[in-house]
Amino acid sequence: MTPKDPSDHPWSDLDRPPLNAAALRRALVRPGSLWTSVEVVPETGSTNTDLAARAARGAAAAGTVLAAERQTAGRGRLERSWTAPARSGLFFSVLLTPDVPVRRWGWLPLLAGVAASAALTRTAGADTALKWPNDLLVRFGGQERKTGGILAERVAGPGGAASVVLGVGINVSLREDELPVPTAGSLALAGARTTDRDPLLRAVLRSLEEWYGLWCGAGGDPEASGLHRAYTVSCATLGRRVRALLPGDRELVGEAVAVDGEGRLVLAGAEGVQQPVEAGDVVHLRPAREESPGE
Repeated sequence: MTPKDPSDHPWSDLDRPPLNAAALRRALVRPGSLWTSVEVVPETGSTNTDLAARAARGAAAAGTVLAAERQTAGRGRLERSWTAPARSGLFFSVLLTPDVPVRRWGWLPLLAGVAASAALTRTAGADTALKWPNDLLVRFGGQERKTGGILAERVAGPGGAASVVLGVGINVSLREDELPVPTAGSLALAGARTTDRDPLLRAVLRSLEEWYGLWCGAGGDPEASGLHRAYTVSCATLGRRVRALLPGDRELVGEAVAVDGEGRLVLAGAEGVQQPVEAGDVVHLRPAREESPGE
């Protein structure tokens, strides 16, 4: 029998206490709330995978929140992995059934980014920004570091009814030696005034509920709901020259000049021709290397 890793114990690191599921339910699950249940599990492969499976067999209601203290197979966009020590971040998924035109569902990851950024700025005092389409950045040491990611997946339930599982992962207390890559960051490294995950998770879910209500109330219209403007203000990608790597080793290089009404990033090329790119078509979005006059 393999000995249990001592770090798996909920109180093995006093700087990283477990989430209080009962307190979260009392704060979030109430009459008229978007959230209908809150569950915290010690460990799972992926909260998105688990919640999508429940939704597919009709075993989860809209408004379900599933959080994990640790994910062993966390997924980002395009099946990229996401790993972090136990209780070092917020790893959760929610089930939503938007009563808006399906063509506007592509705004959900952007909506989640706006909601998370606003909540973390307000609650933790972190200097946050968004990288199109689904990354949450923190600024510290003169750099922007990725501290969070968002993944939205459409799920067909019994009878073909469609819903969306929206997953969020946020590095909260990771130390420099725990970062998976040099470009990663955490709220703690950014000087956040709190790394207490309970109030942080409550704040993010309440902000998500608020923005989701505004968006659904406007029929999914990003302009009428104020979502388009809020995303544009927070998006660090805009105004920069970027290189969009596309399938088949293709790429587009240009200045990111706008996010259009469909949530696509609009690039202006050398001739001033503007071309929108969809999140699902982009493998990577990176800064473009500035060419010297002789190149």
